[in-house]
This record gives sequence, structure tokens and C-alpha cells, in this order.
Amino acid sequence: MSIISKDISKAVAILNAEELVAIPTETVYGLAGNIFSKKAINSIFATKQRPLFNPLIVHIPSVEYLDKIVEYIPKKAQLLADAFWPGPITLVLKKKAVIPDLITAGKDTVAVRIPNHPTTLELLKSLDFPLAAPSANPFNRISPTTAQHVEDYFKDQIQMVLDGGACKSGIESTIIGFEDEEPIIYRLGSTPIEAIENVVGKVEIKNNRESAPKAPGMLARHYAPKTKTVLTDNILETLYYYKNKRVGLITFKSEIENTNIDVQIALSKAGDLTESASNLYDVLHQLDGMQLDVIIAEKFPDFGLGKSINDRLERATK
Repeated sequence: MSIISKDISKAVAILNAEELVAIPTETVYGLAGNIFSKKAINSIFATKQRPLFNPLIVHIPSVEYLDKIVEYIPKKAQLLADAFWPGPITLVLKKKAVIPDLITAGKDTVAVRIPNHPTTLELLKSLDFPLAAPSANPFNRISPTTAQHVEDYFKDQIQMVLDGGACKSGIESTIIGFEDEEPIIYRLGSTPIEAIENVVGKVEIKNNRESAPKAPGMLARHYAPKTKTVLTDNILETLYYYKNKRVGLITFKSEIENTNIDVQIALSKAGDLTESASNLYDVLHQLDGMQLDVIIAEKFPDFGLGKSINDRLERATK
């Protein structure tokens, strides 16, 4: 029996009972629980097999709610919230004591955002608490962008996936922290750096891979298929290296003629980076289910969402 449902009232009841519901956002599906319930938060970590040192993102219904959970909002953080919320930007801010240390991995900051999805915004407004909602996938696996992806992962472990259709952005939010009042990108994501710099000026990137990360999504290996995955800027050379293997190829916009390819998928035949980002994880899910020996991915242009796509593919190859 499917656990996928569009019933928001059912999701509210499950969350109020301190259980988990997978929820849709514009980026990826999240595995959601009450941030004030130790039981729910422990369930998130256990279900995902996520290490406790990796903090969670808190999802809130409105900008006004920030005052309930953070101590201080830097001027440039407010500019970013005004410009991009609801939307795929997460801000890392000084937390109030009300936020449990379990959410923040013991740090004095909390990662927070307002998702831009009508179903989840309605859900958040129906609850008396915010939701912690990391991506609804086992730790290090490919993030889910459809309700079916989540059910395939967790159908025996959670009660419900709230169906909101396919995720439009397709990769996780951009995470921004603040050091000496200045914004720092901790994770590249669905909001391109160029758009951010149009609002707050030049931004430093510390998209580093850490053993004790400042924010979610900073670990070296992440978003990965079970199938060996290779990122290349020389497709023909890499195809030759794997010439006796079953190969799946991901390209930006052009399919290529080569007898070494078993299956190939162009993320955007129109050459659109937004469409490519939206399709990335779904294509990885498809190829990962084909018993291939290797997935070869073409490196994307190093600007706009191309930077974020390359980041996800690099982490998938570790």
C-alpha cells in the first residue's frame, strides 16, 4: 500500500504525534519533524542514518517567525530574506536558546529558510512549530525530487509522503552564513551566486567539505548514486577508458554518437541550466536503477547554476 498522499490534515496529525512526514519543497523532498520534539528529531537522524554532527535546516512559515528562533539578523541577511524568501536560500544565524542543540549539532547558529511550495507553506501555517526537514534520502544517497523517490527509500519506515508533485528547482537551497556581518556561501545551491551578489555585493564561497560542518550539505561525499560516478571535461577520453563497461552518460544539452554508451540523457536539450538542475537528481535515480558499471557526467559551464550542478556531481564522485 502506498504511503503517498495529498492529505495535509493527515500530515498535520502525524507531525503533531511527533512522527515524521516527507514533505515537498521547490528544491527536494524533505524528511520533516517537529523541531521541539526530541523523539521526532532523533527519528530523522536514525531514519536517514545521518550523523549527529551534521546540522539540520529549520523550515518556517514566514519572515516574521525568525524573531522567535534567532537572536540577531545581520543587515545583509535581512536583504537576502526580503529578496529570496520564500525560496531556495537558507540563512545560518545566531540561534535563540529555544532551538535544541540536537538540531544545530551543538553549534550556536541555526540554518533556516522558508520553502517556496504552496503545499508545504499551507502545512507550516497549520502547525504550532517549525519543521526540521533534511532531504528525504538515506545519508549520502541521491536526493529525492518526486514523492515516488521517497517512497522507494522509506516506504516501511515512515507513515506518509505528502505529494506536491516534482520539485521545480531540483537541487538543494544555497546556504549562506555570516562572518563579521558579511555573507559567506557555505553550500552552492538553487539560487545562483550571481543573483545573490546582485543583492548584497561580492560574496565569498566557503563551499568546503568538512568533518564538522558549519552548515548542512558540506560533507565531501553526498548526493551519490550507488553506481560508480565520474565527472569529466573530456567525454571521449573517459568513454575510451571505460570502453568494456556498461556506461550511462549524462550531458548538458547534446547527445553524442559513440558505441561505448549504453544509455545517455541530456539534462536540457535547450541548453538551459535551470532545466538541467531541475532534472539532475531524477536522471541520477534513473541511471542508478539500470545496473550500469559507471555513470559518466559531463562537466557543466562554471557559472550560474552550472556551478551548483558541478558541485553536486563532484560530491557524487567521491
